[in-house]
Amino acid sequence: MILCVNDIHFAYSSVPVLENIHFSMDKGDCLAILGTNGTGKSTLLKCLNRILKPQGGTILIDGKDASRFSNRELAQQIAYVAQTQHSIGSTVFDTVLLGRKPYIRWDVDEADIKIVEDTLTRMGLDKFANRYTDELSGGELQKVMIARALVQQPAVLLLDEPTSSLDMKNQLETIAAIRDIVATNGIYVVATMHDLNLALRFANKFLLLKDGVVFAAGGQEIINPDNIQAVYNVTVSIQNFNGMPVVIPA
Repeated sequence: MILCVNDIHFAYSSVPVLENIHFSMDKGDCLAILGTNGTGKSTLLKCLNRILKPQGGTILIDGKDASRFSNRELAQQIAYVAQTQHSIGSTVFDTVLLGRKPYIRWDVDEADIKIVEDTLTRMGLDKFANRYTDELSGGELQKVMIARALVQQPAVLLLDEPTSSLDMKNQLETIAAIRDIVATNGIYVVATMHDLNLALRFANKFLLLKDGVVFAAGGQEIINPDNIQAVYNVTVSIQNFNGMPVVIPA
């Protein structure tokens, strides 16, 4: 197991947000964290990345306590893409190159350049390489930040609503590119998502949160009408279309 989360607790000003959160990931896993707004999905990602410090529990990466990693060591293990992005006014190439910072000792080398070029191509961003990020749309900037995280070559990639600002075509292309890089490089992905159908295309494991606790965890079998009704208070049916389950609101 590359990532093992045991009994995580977190509160803002003594108000509990997450309680008894536990899950683990095996080789090749893409985990989608699902639930309504305010249930703690983004907070959980920030706890995993040490942006927030849990009040209890442990996070193990390849069997090692993540709280004991230096910032540089943590950046080599975990990459994080926030839900809201801000342009830093540099070119797309230079922005993505910043993802190599945890590995650069003295200066950028040819291997760093090659990793950036390959990732830009896979993400369909090579044509934007010399454009400035403040000239991009919100969706284009989101793809750039995902590319920057991917060039970190982390063990675990954390994505907070990675497709929220993308149109349907870019959603599907971005998910396909991430899955391709994940499969090639052996990266594990944890992503918060709102779109259940997109999550079913993207992930093989799911974590349903309700009121800050794990309501259900497992494979596609937990994305069923009873659980969706309990978590989202929405009645749905699930149909099979071309071998893919599709959630349809009643």
